This record gives sequence, C-alpha cells and structure tokens, in this order.
Amino acid sequence: MLKVLNVGGNNKAIPLPPQYAGFEHLLLDIDPEGQPDLLCDARQLTTLEPAQVEAVYCSHNLEHYHRHEVPSVLAGFLHVLKDGGFAHIQVPDLTELMRQVLARNLDLEATLYTAPAGPITPLDVIYGYHVEIERSGKDFFAHKTGFTLASLFRLLTEANFSKIYGFCTNLEVTMVAFKGVPDPAFQALFNLDPN
Repeated sequence: MLKVLNVGGNNKAIPLPPQYAGFEHLLLDIDPEGQPDLLCDARQLTTLEPAQVEAVYCSHNLEHYHRHEVPSVLAGFLHVLKDGGFAHIQVPDLTELMRQVLARNLDLEATLYTAPAGPITPLDVIYGYHVEIERSGKDFFAHKTGFTLASLFRLLTEANFSKIYGFCTNLEVTMVAFKGVPDPAFQALFNLDPN
C-alpha cells in the first residue's frame, strides 16, 4: 500500500486532500496531544528509516521552523521518500499577503479573511494564529519564517529535489517536489505536465 507521511498535521481528524485517497496515512507531529503515529520533530526526520513513504504532505507546517532549520526539514523529506516519490508542501504566500495589505489598505490587525477558526489578520499569517498560540501556550504554533513562490522553489532546488512544480492560490504557495525521476502516476494525481 502507498504511504503518505503527514508532517505536522496535528491529528488525523483533519482530512487529507483527495489525492491521498487509497494511501495509508501516517501522522508525524511534535505534539502528543493529536496522537500521532510518529512523535517526532520534523528537524529529526533523518533519524528515521530511509525511503519508507511515497509521499510527504506538509500543509502549513514549514513556516513553523526558523529559516536556518528549513534545509534540514527538507533533507528529512528526501530521506524518508522513496525514489519517484514527492513532497507536497503548502505555506502562506507572503507575496500575495503584501499585495492584499497594500491594495486593501489594511492595518496589520485588521481582518484579512474569516476562517472556520475565526478572523485571520495579516499578523496571524506572518507570525501564526495568535488565538491558538495564546490559548495553547505552545510556542511551536508560532511562525518563524515565511515564503514566496520563488523562495520556496529555491530552497527545494538547493535541497536537491529533482522536479519541482509550484503555484499560488488563495494566499497559499503550493509545491509538489519529486525525489529522483518522478513517478508518472504521482504527477497525474496533481495533473502535472510530465515535461
């Protein structure tokens, strides 16, 4: 069975995207509260068994590490991926955030949009959702770095991912980055051009 390692996914009640139907869902998180399959800091992925999963899914987690720690997290993604597998990464899009703040003349504490959790401000996008950080008292919910499409592409290239696809939608940068020769079946999951 195909396996996806959900890095920093909090708990399994949060659904994975439809591309992962049929994958075994392995949750890795630093917080035991969500009952992860693997209680591990993503900066320590290289201590795990290599080449064990076909996919790594990392949604809104990479920004929770300091900029200098991101390369070790990405190296860990490559470490646990099988050849032909991919990392699917989603992070806040700071380019679009800046555009919207300027175009809408928003204060940093004004409501940028309303999520199921409540109003989200530009400061929440930059530094992490303040309500959750204050409620939980857990510093690892804070954002410690940020990304644009170009900066995340550069980091993935420097980490030696072989083929990288990226796009931006709705204040979010999404990257699908492959280890070795991309498996065409995995490219098809995201309707990616194999050329």
